[in-house]
Amino acid sequence: MADPSSYRPAPGSIPDSPGVYRFSDAAGRVIYVGKAKNLRARLSSYFQDLINLHPRTQAMVTTASKVEWTVVGSEVESLQLEYSWIKEYDPRFNVKYRDDKSYPWLAITLNEDYPRVMVGRGQKKKGVRYFGPYSHAWAIRETVDLLLRVFPMRSCSKGVFNRHRQIGRPCLLGYIGKCAAPCTGQVSQEEHRKIVEDFAAFLSGQTATYVRRLEKEMKAAAAELEYERAAKIRDDLAALEKALAKNAVVLGDGTDTDVIALSEDPLEVAVQIFYVRGGRIRGERGWIADKADGTATTGDLVSRFIQQTYAGDSGDVIPREILVPTEPDDAEALTEWLSELRGSKVFIRVPQRGDKKALMETVGRNALQTLTMHKTKRASDLTTRNLALEEIQAALDLPEAPLRLECYDVSNLQGTEVVASMVVFEDGLPRKSEYRRFVIKGVDGQNDVASIAEVLTRRFKRLLDERATLQEDEDPAAGLIDPETGRARKFSYAPGLIVVDGGPPQVAAARQAMDELGLGDIPVVGLAKRLEEVWVPDEEDPVIFSRTSEGLYLLQRLRDEAHRFAITHHRSRRSKSMVESVLDEVSGLGEVRRKTLLRHFGSLKKLRQATVDEVADLPGFGRRTAESVVLAVNAAATKADTGRAPSVNTATGEILDDDVPAPAGAPDGDPGRTEN
Repeated sequence: MADPSSYRPAPGSIPDSPGVYRFSDAAGRVIYVGKAKNLRARLSSYFQDLINLHPRTQAMVTTASKVEWTVVGSEVESLQLEYSWIKEYDPRFNVKYRDDKSYPWLAITLNEDYPRVMVGRGQKKKGVRYFGPYSHAWAIRETVDLLLRVFPMRSCSKGVFNRHRQIGRPCLLGYIGKCAAPCTGQVSQEEHRKIVEDFAAFLSGQTATYVRRLEKEMKAAAAELEYERAAKIRDDLAALEKALAKNAVVLGDGTDTDVIALSEDPLEVAVQIFYVRGGRIRGERGWIADKADGTATTGDLVSRFIQQTYAGDSGDVIPREILVPTEPDDAEALTEWLSELRGSKVFIRVPQRGDKKALMETVGRNALQTLTMHKTKRASDLTTRNLALEEIQAALDLPEAPLRLECYDVSNLQGTEVVASMVVFEDGLPRKSEYRRFVIKGVDGQNDVASIAEVLTRRFKRLLDERATLQEDEDPAAGLIDPETGRARKFSYAPGLIVVDGGPPQVAAARQAMDELGLGDIPVVGLAKRLEEVWVPDEEDPVIFSRTSEGLYLLQRLRDEAHRFAITHHRSRRSKSMVESVLDEVSGLGEVRRKTLLRHFGSLKKLRQATVDEVADLPGFGRRTAESVVLAVNAAATKADTGRAPSVNTATGEILDDDVPAPAGAPDGDPGRTEN
């Protein structure tokens, strides 16, 4: 591990001009490439106290042994040089977007004398025009088959083309009208090139113009009594309409645009892009990348994605407009660079309303789905799970791999309705039947540290109680099975590792609670959200896992699941307490009938929408009581609408809706139960 001060440039030696810099390790390998508007300001930020740097940035500067830079004339030049160096050196600490699958392209080989249309995958080649990519190769082939009826260009391979040129007879496609047969001279090279240009223009989105032209030709042919030609054009129009029907209109103004959306977590980012041409979605593509640079913002990720995606493209392959979720800091330089590549002005915009905003949300949902599927696939691999458990064992110096992991998280809203969750992973997978919820009773106000101590004390007292029921001569393994049900006792298993959501204070409280119970042999750690640091009791410094560590990935999934489970329980209790507080105003309404209302309607919002007749139909309710309930609920709603500010979840920052299901069993289908 190198000391950054050993290779720090001398004061005043770094220029304050725009440029590109690269860090290299002791072997001379470039490990990171970056650009800056002001090289002096940017590079100086890397040589501050290590404790102030993000863990991944710490790893980078301590791995490097040298830093070099190149001054350029403008930000656009720095973009181009940065991309060139990243492509040349493939630095390990740069974000590199990789396809989550191999997407098929539709390509036209404009570099040949007789261009050919084909479907393929892989890297782009010079002189070939590409459309897409698309989700399914079979869908492209169906569309091409329809369009060849209208644009009969060559689609055969070079070998087939040369063979039919020698024998002087076209292939089957030539006989059925799906190829103009340039191999036999039925059309000249110029005529075939014109067919190809029309085909490419149609795929580029210029559909309305071509359809109107065909309609005029059809009417003219009919007026001149050329009915066979008019019928052929009519059939061509039907084929075009069928091809267009495969892509619904998403932007009514016929815009050409690329829509980019991201979904990210502390370790990885998924990017999804929709290619919209003529207002219709012509293709889509997704990427996954490790967030190697922990300091990268969403704007930085967008900027790097745009550089990697459009470098090497030119002309109208680059759309006039690119929609992004967050405007990058170097948007002006990116716009200038893209405009040079396209040959005309390009705009980078963040949609604010209307169809474009709705389409951005759709692309965002696709990005989230891509990230979720990637994480699920990664988590389900047995070899990967075993590696994760081994990494955790080695990093925390555990006597054995923690086959059972338990994680605890606390959720509250300004100190009210404080709840906690316990989630269990066994062999690296969630064990939802073991999940538990706790209502905090012995802590006043917002005190996560005391709440963690209470939850662990209650959970592991149950473990001790289960052990105490065993006879001295009884097999301990047999005591894990309930003799009445034949099932495993829920609290009889001791975890291999306890994880709490938080830093040193939460870890210390958890360790003290376990020691007081005489269970100090069960290891405890904390996972802090901000920097993904793993804190161990009585240690001044956290354990830093590698950015590509499967062990850290598993701990992160465990922590996120505990947070989700706690938030779900908190929202449910909040909804229930709101309903109960409103029903307190109804005189003569007892606990039994309140529970009946909760079970039937489930939330305050649905109860507000109920009529008197719907309430009166419930068992135990009369007309008068139903009228009192509806009156009380509507009065509370009116008061809330005029004088109450919206409720905000301070943990997530989101505005909470009243339409949250009441806790009948386990919310979201989770089989966990509440431990009161």
